[in-house]
Amino acid sequence: MGDFWVFGYGSLIWRPGFAHVETRRARLYGYRRALCVYSFVHRGTRRRPGLVLGLDRGGSCVGLAFRVPGDLRGEVLAYLRERELVTSVYLERTLDIRLDGAGKGANGRVEAVAYIVDRAHEQYAGALDTAHAASIVRGAVGQSGRNEDYVLSTLEHLKALSIRDHWLEDVARRVAPL
Repeated sequence: MGDFWVFGYGSLIWRPGFAHVETRRARLYGYRRALCVYSFVHRGTRRRPGLVLGLDRGGSCVGLAFRVPGDLRGEVLAYLRERELVTSVYLERTLDIRLDGAGKGANGRVEAVAYIVDRAHEQYAGALDTAHAASIVRGAVGQSGRNEDYVLSTLEHLKALSIRDHWLEDVARRVAPL
């Protein structure tokens, strides 16, 4: 099998953790980046959950696409499954994305492996407004640190790539007002 693409919208953007030969800015239609996953371990606890990112239905999401050599397919997919499917809150899908600039396929469209939220999972928080999301994030702490730091770090990385996420920016303003 030939090379394949992986779509990153959160921590995969700044910490992919797998070998790839090309990185391109890309847009996934039909899903949006959202703090829609309760975190019981990394950014919260069962008693005081935090929120982490998921791809939820609706809208679109700008992220990065990573082209992986075909001979690394098994290794990279095993790594991604171990990383993303630990609690089964995400579902692995192959979805159409649009690469920025000239690229393969019609209008830069390629298929990419992406991890979307499972709306039937107990960790699915649903579509939250920014005030409610900020109230959950504020004060939550897990094994990987403060939930506020996760949100602010995500925005710093997105900003460095000139990727705007107005909803997430509003949550951050409510969590850590300037």
